[in-house]
Amino acid sequence: MIHVLWSLKYVLTLIGFAIFAMATFLFVERGYAQTVYVPGIWVDPDGCEHWVMDDGAEGYMTPNIRPDGRPVCRGDTSCGIVGSDFFFATNSARLSTEARRSLEAFFQRSQNRGFRIEGHTDSRASDSYNLRLSQARAEAVANVARQTGASVLEVIGRGESSPRSSNDTAQGRAENRRVEIFCVE
Repeated sequence: MIHVLWSLKYVLTLIGFAIFAMATFLFVERGYAQTVYVPGIWVDPDGCEHWVMDDGAEGYMTPNIRPDGRPVCRGDTSCGIVGSDFFFATNSARLSTEARRSLEAFFQRSQNRGFRIEGHTDSRASDSYNLRLSQARAEAVANVARQTGASVLEVIGRGESSPRSSNDTAQGRAENRRVEIFCVE
């Protein structure tokens, strides 16, 4: 008797799946279901735009180009470099009072449409630590910008991946420990 009930339950489950599959097929076939694509623009690390379309399962991306074939890149230029040694204590993302005042004055007098803020480190710690520290420092600067009413478009921690100088000397490492502020016009 139990064997018959299990067999009946199995058959009814298969029939249910078949009905569900057929209903889904008809629903899609008759055009009731539509895939929802979300368009957008992704900006690569060089500031160039790419058109993106994503439906949640798979996506499509192509460069945004001008009629003459040149890529569309955002006109952001480095308008400020925050030396981490002056603004932050070692291994810290906490801004000093003087640093906060200096940043507030900078953002209040700026006439730019928005800012992209990037944090950088030297190569003395692990990659994961440097990424976290550079992100936290960039966020600290971005928070000051937001508090002054400035528009922060993007905040990125790059860790040690984009050095300005060699990490082989103390002076080079000091130049690499920085937060860059890019003005978007």
